[in-house]
Amino acid sequence: MPKRHPLDAVIVGAGVVGAACAYYAGRAGLRVAVVDRGPVAGGTTGAGEGNLLVSDKEAGPELDLALLSTRLWRDLAHVLPPEIEYEPKGGLVVAPDETALAALRAFAEAQRKAGVQAREIGADRLYDLEPHLAPGLPGGFHYPQDAQVQPAQAAAQLLRAARQFGAEVHLEQEVREVLTGPDGRIRGVRTPEGELSAPAVVNAAGTWGGEVAALAGTTLPVLPRRGFVLVTEPLPRLVRHKVYAADYIADVASGSAALQSSAVVEGTPSGPVLIGATRERVGFDRSLSTEALRRLAAQAAALFPVLAGVRAIRTYAGFRPYLPDHLPAIGPDPRVPGLLHACGHEGAGIGLAPATGLLIASALRGERTALDLRPFRPDRFEARRHPGEGEHEHERGGAR
Repeated sequence: MPKRHPLDAVIVGAGVVGAACAYYAGRAGLRVAVVDRGPVAGGTTGAGEGNLLVSDKEAGPELDLALLSTRLWRDLAHVLPPEIEYEPKGGLVVAPDETALAALRAFAEAQRKAGVQAREIGADRLYDLEPHLAPGLPGGFHYPQDAQVQPAQAAAQLLRAARQFGAEVHLEQEVREVLTGPDGRIRGVRTPEGELSAPAVVNAAGTWGGEVAALAGTTLPVLPRRGFVLVTEPLPRLVRHKVYAADYIADVASGSAALQSSAVVEGTPSGPVLIGATRERVGFDRSLSTEALRRLAAQAAALFPVLAGVRAIRTYAGFRPYLPDHLPAIGPDPRVPGLLHACGHEGAGIGLAPATGLLIASALRGERTALDLRPFRPDRFEARRHPGEGEHEHERGGAR
């Protein structure tokens, strides 16, 4: 039997974020094991639309993370198989009236200063980009950097590539204990199959990130934020871009627990149109919400009247891993030596996965990271409860 090499890290979570962490760690020469209590993409990743967005993020730390990921996804599209369905379709944000258009104009101007490409589209050009939009709209903004992937395939192919770098993958194995030594340092995890020894554990458990943090003896206030997606029957390509109304930006930035919905409409290479997005904090309740689906259908038909007579053939629900300030937790946890976090991306985990993985790989190697990790500190919520003892709250726009 070949000798097993020692692990540098155990990554908890086989969604797209955990897969990206494994890929970039392996590419950097680290030996990692990925552990998940379910299958690949069995959580939030498998219930996502695959959004790779810069358009919905205001200038700040998350936009910086998204811009880095945008470049990395472009590179990954040349490395990973075509099954990931990378599609640089661009996004179109439309305004229902002149007031909303003026607000979008100011929003886009701040984004441009951060490196986003955003072009205002007047009413006379709007229908050249999307001929089936509702009539009478005053304009919007085109974001050519917005793109799309098939999320479950993206996670699977990143993990497959990570395996080529030597990563181990342990599916259907729940982490029951995070192991620490007498000095409090991480020394691995325990699963039903036994122990995996490593000097570092990466918490990429998404919505269950708070549970993994608790196993390590610390806290991370991750909460589930439920969302539904409607899937139509296969159609000719009616929707060319990822199209959403301006109120979507406000919805994703909100911390409200109540049901919110704003139409996000896009075509897919296989024909069906995907319609999102709702958000509400109802714990892990998977009950079908007819009110949420009714709102989605009505808002999509208002944006694209051609969809009014189209059949919806299925719906699916998922839970976004929500943190109170809408920023993910990325990097080392100073409260538990050897514990790193890569979770809490809310609905942006697909888009932000590559940058997160790259940052985690650098942190594991003790190298300078491509972005400042301070806004993403996992202990920042404790600092907020105890003013003057650390980082202050970082406010920003929101997830998707």
